[in-house]
Amino acid sequence: MKFSAQARTRARRYCMQALYQWDLSGLDMDEIQRQFFEAEDFTNADGGYFIEILNGIKLHIERIDTYISETVDRPFGQVDPVERAILRIACYELLFRHDIPYRVSINEAVLLAKKFGAEQGHAFVNGVLDRLARKIRPAESPGIDKQVSGS
Repeated sequence: MKFSAQARTRARRYCMQALYQWDLSGLDMDEIQRQFFEAEDFTNADGGYFIEILNGIKLHIERIDTYISETVDRPFGQVDPVERAILRIACYELLFRHDIPYRVSINEAVLLAKKFGAEQGHAFVNGVLDRLARKIRPAESPGIDKQVSGS
C-alpha cells in the first residue's frame, strides 16, 4: 500500500510522541507501540513507517545518539526530550533511509519542532540536522548552509 506524504508526516508525529514516552517512562518499545495502535487513529498515518522508525531507532539507538551527541552543543541528556525525539527520527532517516532526501528529513523535523518543541527549538533542530546531514550524507549535502522551512 502506497501512503501519502501526509501519512508519513503523521507517522513521524506519532513516532515523536512514542519516543518521548519511551524516553521519559522507560516502558518497553513494543508496549508503547501497542498502546499507540490502540489509542491513536492510524487511518491517515503510515503505520508501517511508524513501526519501522521506532524499531530502527531502538535497534540503532547507540549509533544514533552518538551522532547526535557529537553534534549538539550540550550534553545529550540536557537536550529537551521533545527535540531529542525529533532529532532521533531525523538522524535515523539520514542514516538508513537514503530514499528520503535529506532536505525532507530536516524539513519534517523542523516542522515538528515548531509545533511541539520549545521556543526556538526549531532553530536548534535545524542547526543540528544541518551539521548531521553534512557528516552523514556529504555527497548529497556538500554546501548546505541555509535554514530549511523558512526558519
